[in-house]
Amino acid sequence: MDFSLNLGVLDEGKLVKIDENKLYDVTVIGAGPAAVSAAIYSARKGLSVAMVGLKVGGQVLDTDGIENIIGTTSTTGAKFAESLHKHLKEYEVAFKEGHLVTEIKEDGKDKIFVTDDGKSYRTKAIIIATGAKPRGLNIPGEKEYTGKGVHYCSTCDGPFYKGLDVAVIGGGNSGVEAAIDMSGIAKSVTLIEFMPEMKADKVLQDKLAERENVKVILNSATKEVVGKEFAESLKYVDRATNEEHELKINGMFIEIGLSPRSELVKDLVKLNKVGEIEIDNENNMTSVKGIFAAGDVTTVKQKQIIIAMGEGAKAALGAFEYLIKEY
Repeated sequence: MDFSLNLGVLDEGKLVKIDENKLYDVTVIGAGPAAVSAAIYSARKGLSVAMVGLKVGGQVLDTDGIENIIGTTSTTGAKFAESLHKHLKEYEVAFKEGHLVTEIKEDGKDKIFVTDDGKSYRTKAIIIATGAKPRGLNIPGEKEYTGKGVHYCSTCDGPFYKGLDVAVIGGGNSGVEAAIDMSGIAKSVTLIEFMPEMKADKVLQDKLAERENVKVILNSATKEVVGKEFAESLKYVDRATNEEHELKINGMFIEIGLSPRSELVKDLVKLNKVGEIEIDNENNMTSVKGIFAAGDVTTVKQKQIIIAMGEGAKAALGAFEYLIKEY
Protein backbone atom coordinates (compact mmCIF):
# COMPACT_ATOMS: atom_id res chain seq x y z
CA MET A 1 0.00 0.00 0.00
CA ASP A 2 1.29 3.49 -0.89
CA PHE A 3 1.26 5.84 2.06
CA SER A 4 2.04 9.49 1.39
CA LEU A 5 5.19 9.85 3.46
CA ASN A 6 5.98 13.47 4.26
CA LEU A 7 9.71 13.60 4.93
CA GLY A 8 11.07 16.80 6.43
CA VAL A 9 7.68 17.86 7.80
CA LEU A 10 9.05 18.77 11.22
CA ASP A 11 11.41 21.28 9.60
CA GLU A 12 8.58 22.95 7.67
CA GLY A 13 6.51 23.49 10.77
CA LYS A 14 3.27 24.50 9.06
CA LEU A 15 -0.10 23.22 8.03
CA VAL A 16 -1.01 22.88 4.37
CA LYS A 17 -4.06 23.67 2.28
CA ILE A 18 -6.57 20.89 1.74
CA ASP A 19 -6.63 19.56 -1.83
CA GLU A 20 -9.90 18.58 -3.57
CA ASN A 21 -7.98 16.41 -6.04
CA LYS A 22 -6.11 14.33 -3.47
CA LEU A 23 -7.11 11.00 -1.93
CA TYR A 24 -6.12 11.29 1.74
CA ASP A 25 -5.19 8.30 3.83
CA VAL A 26 -7.00 9.60 6.91
CA THR A 27 -9.37 12.51 7.51
CA VAL A 28 -10.07 13.70 11.05
CA ILE A 29 -13.36 15.48 11.61
CA GLY A 30 -13.23 17.80 14.61
CA ALA A 31 -10.64 20.07 16.20
CA GLY A 32 -10.63 19.28 19.91
CA PRO A 33 -8.04 17.30 21.90
CA ALA A 34 -9.15 13.94 20.48
CA ALA A 35 -9.04 15.27 16.92
CA VAL A 36 -5.61 16.90 17.27
CA SER A 37 -4.22 13.76 18.87
CA ALA A 38 -5.63 11.62 16.05
CA ALA A 39 -4.21 13.93 13.38
CA ILE A 40 -0.74 14.03 14.94
CA TYR A 41 -0.57 10.27 15.49
CA SER A 42 -1.74 9.66 11.92
CA ALA A 43 0.87 12.04 10.52
CA ARG A 44 3.59 10.42 12.60
CA LYS A 45 2.71 7.12 10.99
CA GLY A 46 3.52 8.61 7.60
CA LEU A 47 -0.08 8.96 6.48
CA SER A 48 -1.44 11.83 4.43
CA VAL A 49 -3.85 13.56 6.79
CA ALA A 50 -6.72 15.99 6.29
CA MET A 51 -8.56 17.65 9.16
CA VAL A 52 -11.77 19.71 9.22
CA GLY A 53 -12.97 21.69 12.23
CA LEU A 54 -14.09 25.09 13.41
CA LYS A 55 -11.29 26.00 15.80
CA VAL A 56 -8.54 24.08 17.52
CA GLY A 57 -9.48 23.34 21.12
CA GLY A 58 -13.16 22.49 20.89
CA GLN A 59 -14.82 22.36 24.32
CA VAL A 60 -11.47 23.22 25.91
CA LEU A 61 -11.98 26.83 24.81
CA ASP A 62 -14.93 27.09 27.24
CA THR A 63 -12.81 25.98 30.20
CA ASP A 64 -11.13 28.59 32.35
CA GLY A 65 -8.54 26.62 34.33
CA ILE A 66 -7.15 23.12 33.75
CA GLU A 67 -5.20 21.26 36.41
CA ASN A 68 -5.75 17.61 35.49
CA ILE A 69 -3.52 17.20 32.43
CA ILE A 70 -0.74 15.00 33.74
CA GLY A 71 2.61 16.71 33.25
CA THR A 72 1.02 20.17 33.06
CA THR A 73 0.49 21.50 36.57
CA SER A 74 -1.86 24.30 35.58
CA THR A 75 -3.03 26.00 32.42
CA THR A 76 -6.08 27.67 30.94
CA GLY A 77 -8.35 26.42 28.20
CA ALA A 78 -7.10 29.11 25.81
CA LYS A 79 -3.44 28.34 26.49
CA PHE A 80 -3.97 24.62 26.17
CA ALA A 81 -5.76 25.09 22.85
CA GLU A 82 -2.85 27.24 21.70
CA SER A 83 -0.39 24.48 22.62
CA LEU A 84 -2.48 21.96 20.70
CA HIS A 85 -2.43 24.22 17.64
CA LYS A 86 1.32 24.76 17.96
CA HIS A 87 1.95 21.03 18.13
CA LEU A 88 -0.37 20.35 15.20
CA LYS A 89 1.56 22.84 13.06
CA GLU A 90 4.68 20.70 13.42
CA TYR A 91 3.11 18.26 10.94
CA GLU A 92 1.96 18.56 7.36
CA VAL A 93 -1.73 18.19 8.09
CA ALA A 94 -4.17 19.64 5.56
CA PHE A 95 -6.33 21.57 8.01
CA LYS A 96 -9.53 23.17 6.74
CA GLU A 97 -10.21 25.46 9.67
CA GLY A 98 -13.45 27.29 10.30
CA HIS A 99 -15.59 24.73 8.48
CA LEU A 100 -17.84 21.79 9.28
CA VAL A 101 -18.41 18.52 7.48
CA THR A 102 -22.05 18.25 6.46
CA GLU A 103 -22.13 14.84 4.77
CA ILE A 104 -20.18 11.59 4.55
CA LYS A 105 -20.75 9.08 1.75
CA GLU A 106 -19.19 5.73 0.92
CA ASP A 107 -17.73 5.06 -2.51
CA GLY A 108 -16.44 1.50 -2.46
CA LYS A 109 -13.71 1.39 0.16
CA ASP A 110 -13.20 5.15 -0.10
CA LYS A 111 -15.20 7.79 1.73
CA ILE A 112 -16.37 11.13 0.35
CA PHE A 113 -16.96 14.01 2.75
CA VAL A 114 -18.64 17.30 1.92
CA THR A 115 -17.92 20.53 3.80
CA ASP A 116 -20.28 23.40 4.54
CA ASP A 117 -19.01 25.37 1.55
CA GLY A 118 -20.22 22.62 -0.77
CA LYS A 119 -16.79 21.18 -1.61
CA SER A 120 -16.13 17.44 -1.72
CA TYR A 121 -13.01 15.50 -0.73
CA ARG A 122 -11.93 11.86 -0.79
CA THR A 123 -10.29 9.81 1.92
CA LYS A 124 -9.52 6.17 2.66
CA ALA A 125 -10.43 6.35 6.35
CA ILE A 126 -12.23 8.77 8.62
CA ILE A 127 -11.90 9.50 12.33
CA ILE A 128 -14.94 11.22 13.86
CA ALA A 129 -13.87 13.37 16.81
CA THR A 130 -16.62 15.98 16.92
CA GLY A 131 -17.00 15.91 20.71
CA ALA A 132 -20.10 16.71 22.69
CA LYS A 133 -21.84 19.80 23.91
CA PRO A 134 -23.13 20.23 27.47
CA ARG A 135 -26.87 20.41 27.74
CA GLY A 136 -27.49 23.98 28.80
CA LEU A 137 -30.33 25.70 30.60
CA ASN A 138 -30.62 28.44 27.97
CA ILE A 139 -31.26 31.10 30.59
CA PRO A 140 -30.10 34.74 30.78
CA GLY A 141 -26.53 35.05 31.99
CA GLU A 142 -25.57 31.44 31.30
CA LYS A 143 -23.61 32.12 28.14
CA GLU A 144 -22.11 35.37 29.45
CA TYR A 145 -20.66 33.69 32.54
CA THR A 146 -19.56 30.40 31.02
CA GLY A 147 -16.02 29.91 32.31
CA LYS A 148 -16.59 32.78 34.73
CA GLY A 149 -18.52 30.99 37.42
CA VAL A 150 -20.73 28.86 35.17
CA HIS A 151 -19.30 25.42 34.40
CA TYR A 152 -20.43 22.09 32.97
CA CYS A 153 -17.85 19.72 34.48
CA SER A 154 -17.27 19.51 38.24
CA THR A 155 -14.42 17.06 37.71
CA CYS A 156 -12.64 19.59 35.51
CA ASP A 157 -13.34 22.86 37.31
CA GLY A 158 -14.52 21.89 40.80
CA PRO A 159 -11.11 22.22 42.51
CA PHE A 160 -11.10 25.95 41.75
CA TYR A 161 -13.96 26.40 44.25
CA LYS A 162 -12.28 24.96 47.31
CA GLY A 163 -13.88 26.45 50.44
CA LEU A 164 -16.45 28.44 48.46
CA ASP A 165 -20.24 28.28 47.97
CA VAL A 166 -21.46 26.55 44.83
CA ALA A 167 -24.67 25.32 43.22
CA VAL A 168 -25.23 22.20 41.15
CA ILE A 169 -28.12 22.14 38.70
CA GLY A 170 -29.58 18.72 38.05
CA GLY A 171 -30.87 15.86 40.15
CA GLY A 172 -29.99 12.98 37.84
CA ASN A 173 -26.93 10.79 38.27
CA SER A 174 -24.61 13.44 36.80
CA GLY A 175 -25.90 16.17 39.09
CA VAL A 176 -25.90 14.11 42.27
CA GLU A 177 -22.43 12.74 41.55
CA ALA A 178 -21.22 16.31 41.01
CA ALA A 179 -22.81 17.46 44.28
CA ILE A 180 -21.17 14.58 46.16
CA ASP A 181 -17.79 15.41 44.61
CA MET A 182 -18.15 19.11 45.35
CA SER A 183 -19.19 18.47 48.96
CA GLY A 184 -15.62 17.41 49.65
CA ILE A 185 -14.21 20.56 48.06
CA ALA A 186 -16.62 23.45 48.54
CA LYS A 187 -17.80 25.10 51.73
CA SER A 188 -21.42 24.50 50.76
CA VAL A 189 -23.29 22.90 47.89
CA THR A 190 -26.87 23.65 46.86
CA LEU A 191 -28.40 21.19 44.43
CA ILE A 192 -31.39 22.46 42.45
CA GLU A 193 -33.65 19.97 40.68
CA PHE A 194 -36.46 20.92 38.31
CA MET A 195 -38.70 17.96 39.15
CA PRO A 196 -40.41 17.25 42.52
CA GLU A 197 -38.07 14.29 43.01
CA MET A 198 -34.47 13.57 42.10
CA LYS A 199 -33.96 11.10 39.28
CA ALA A 200 -30.58 9.77 40.44
CA ASP A 201 -30.04 6.18 41.53
CA LYS A 202 -31.03 5.54 45.14
CA VAL A 203 -27.49 4.61 46.16
CA LEU A 204 -26.32 8.05 45.02
CA GLN A 205 -29.17 9.82 46.77
CA ASP A 206 -28.32 7.97 49.98
CA LYS A 207 -24.69 9.07 49.74
CA LEU A 208 -25.77 12.64 49.07
CA ALA A 209 -27.99 12.63 52.16
CA GLU A 210 -24.94 11.85 54.28
CA ARG A 211 -23.19 15.07 53.26
CA GLU A 212 -23.85 17.74 55.88
CA ASN A 213 -22.85 20.68 53.68
CA VAL A 214 -25.31 19.85 50.88
CA LYS A 215 -28.77 21.38 50.57
CA VAL A 216 -31.29 20.05 48.05
CA ILE A 217 -33.99 22.25 46.51
CA LEU A 218 -36.62 20.34 44.54
CA ASN A 219 -39.34 21.37 42.10
CA SER A 220 -37.52 24.57 41.19
CA ALA A 221 -36.59 26.12 37.86
CA THR A 222 -33.30 27.99 37.50
CA LYS A 223 -34.12 31.24 35.72
CA GLU A 224 -31.10 33.54 35.55
CA VAL A 225 -27.41 33.88 36.38
CA VAL A 226 -26.50 37.27 37.85
CA GLY A 227 -23.04 38.80 38.19
CA LYS A 228 -20.56 41.45 37.19
CA GLU A 229 -17.20 40.18 35.97
CA PHE A 230 -18.04 36.73 37.38
CA ALA A 231 -21.26 34.99 38.38
CA GLU A 232 -22.38 36.08 41.83
CA SER A 233 -25.86 34.61 42.24
CA LEU A 234 -28.59 32.67 40.52
CA LYS A 235 -32.32 33.17 40.49
CA TYR A 236 -34.73 30.26 40.70
CA VAL A 237 -38.49 29.86 40.95
CA ASP A 238 -40.37 27.46 43.20
CA ARG A 239 -42.65 25.71 40.69
CA ALA A 240 -45.30 24.97 43.32
CA THR A 241 -45.69 28.51 44.67
CA ASN A 242 -44.23 30.51 41.74
CA GLU A 243 -42.12 32.34 44.31
CA GLU A 244 -38.76 33.63 43.08
CA HIS A 245 -35.57 33.25 45.12
CA GLU A 246 -31.99 34.41 44.66
CA LEU A 247 -29.06 32.29 45.84
CA LYS A 248 -25.61 33.81 46.40
CA ILE A 249 -22.90 31.65 44.86
CA ASN A 250 -19.25 31.73 43.87
CA GLY A 251 -19.81 29.22 41.09
CA MET A 252 -22.33 26.83 39.61
CA PHE A 253 -22.20 23.55 37.74
CA ILE A 254 -24.86 22.68 35.19
CA GLU A 255 -24.90 18.89 35.25
CA ILE A 256 -27.83 17.82 33.13
CA GLY A 257 -25.87 15.67 30.70
CA LEU A 258 -24.00 15.95 27.41
CA SER A 259 -25.29 15.82 23.86
CA PRO A 260 -22.84 14.04 21.52
CA ARG A 261 -22.26 15.84 18.25
CA SER A 262 -23.10 12.77 16.19
CA GLU A 263 -25.80 14.17 13.90
CA LEU A 264 -23.42 13.92 10.95
CA VAL A 265 -23.29 10.12 11.11
CA LYS A 266 -26.65 9.23 12.69
CA ASP A 267 -27.75 7.42 9.53
CA LEU A 268 -24.34 5.96 8.74
CA VAL A 269 -22.91 4.29 11.88
CA LYS A 270 -24.47 2.65 14.91
CA LEU A 271 -25.32 4.94 17.83
CA ASN A 272 -26.46 4.08 21.34
CA LYS A 273 -29.75 5.31 22.80
CA VAL A 274 -28.27 8.70 23.80
CA GLY A 275 -26.66 9.28 20.40
CA GLU A 276 -23.07 8.30 21.21
CA ILE A 277 -21.12 6.53 18.48
CA GLU A 278 -20.54 2.89 19.36
CA ILE A 279 -16.91 1.82 18.96
CA ASP A 280 -14.96 -1.36 19.60
CA ASN A 281 -12.53 -1.26 22.50
CA GLU A 282 -9.49 -2.36 20.53
CA ASN A 283 -9.29 0.01 17.56
CA ASN A 284 -12.10 2.56 17.98
CA MET A 285 -13.73 1.24 14.82
CA THR A 286 -17.41 2.07 14.35
CA SER A 287 -19.97 -0.25 12.79
CA VAL A 288 -18.71 0.83 9.35
CA LYS A 289 -15.29 -0.33 8.12
CA GLY A 290 -12.90 2.54 7.62
CA ILE A 291 -14.79 4.90 9.93
CA PHE A 292 -13.36 5.35 13.41
CA ALA A 293 -14.36 7.62 16.28
CA ALA A 294 -12.72 9.07 19.38
CA GLY A 295 -13.45 11.22 22.40
CA ASP A 296 -16.68 12.56 23.86
CA VAL A 297 -18.78 11.72 20.79
CA THR A 298 -18.29 8.01 21.49
CA THR A 299 -19.43 5.49 24.08
CA VAL A 300 -16.20 5.82 26.05
CA LYS A 301 -17.43 6.25 29.61
CA GLN A 302 -15.28 9.02 31.06
CA LYS A 303 -15.39 12.39 29.31
CA GLN A 304 -12.04 13.96 30.14
CA ILE A 305 -9.43 15.83 28.10
CA ILE A 306 -6.64 13.38 28.85
CA ILE A 307 -8.85 10.41 27.97
CA ALA A 308 -10.00 12.05 24.73
CA MET A 309 -6.38 12.53 23.66
CA GLY A 310 -5.59 8.90 24.37
CA GLU A 311 -8.68 7.82 22.44
CA GLY A 312 -7.63 10.00 19.51
CA ALA A 313 -4.25 8.31 19.42
CA LYS A 314 -5.89 4.88 19.65
CA ALA A 315 -8.24 5.68 16.77
CA ALA A 316 -5.30 6.82 14.63
CA LEU A 317 -3.39 3.62 15.30
CA GLY A 318 -6.56 1.64 14.56
CA ALA A 319 -6.97 3.45 11.25
CA PHE A 320 -3.31 2.80 10.40
CA GLU A 321 -3.75 -0.92 11.04
CA TYR A 322 -6.94 -0.96 8.96
CA LEU A 323 -5.18 0.67 6.01
CA ILE A 324 -2.37 -1.87 6.14
CA LYS A 325 -4.50 -4.98 6.53
CA GLU A 326 -7.84 -4.25 4.87
CA TYR A 327 -7.63 -1.34 2.44
